[in-house]
Amino acid sequence: MSDRIEISGLFGFGYHGLFDDERENGQGFLVDAILNVDMSKASKSDLLEDTINYSAVADLIHAQLVGPPVSLIEKLAGQIADAILNEFPKVESVRITVHKPDAPVAVKVRDLSVSIVRSR
Repeated sequence: MSDRIEISGLFGFGYHGLFDDERENGQGFLVDAILNVDMSKASKSDLLEDTINYSAVADLIHAQLVGPPVSLIEKLAGQIADAILNEFPKVESVRITVHKPDAPVAVKVRDLSVSIVRSR
C-alpha cells in the first residue's frame, strides 16, 4: 500500500526514562508517525469517514507521550503503534519513531530515536 498519512514532530512533555532525574523532571519527546491506509475511497468521496481522522490520531499519540511513564522509548513506540492499530481499523500498518533529543548519553547528540513498524 503506497497511500499514507504522515504526522511529523508531534511534541509532548513526558516522564519516560530509566533514571530518577528523567522520572522527576521529565523532558520533551517528539513522534513521527506514518500510517499506511487505503485512501482510494476518500480520494473520490471527499468524506472524512472514508479515511483516518489525523486529528484523532494526533490526540492519541499525545496522550501516550504525556501519559504514564515507561522506562524505554521502545516500549513507548510500541504502545503508540498498538493503540493506533486498535483504535483505527482502516490503518493497515504503522511506523512510529520516538525522538528523545535530550537523552542522557555520555556524548553530545542532536537526536536519539527508535523506530518500529507494526501491521495487522
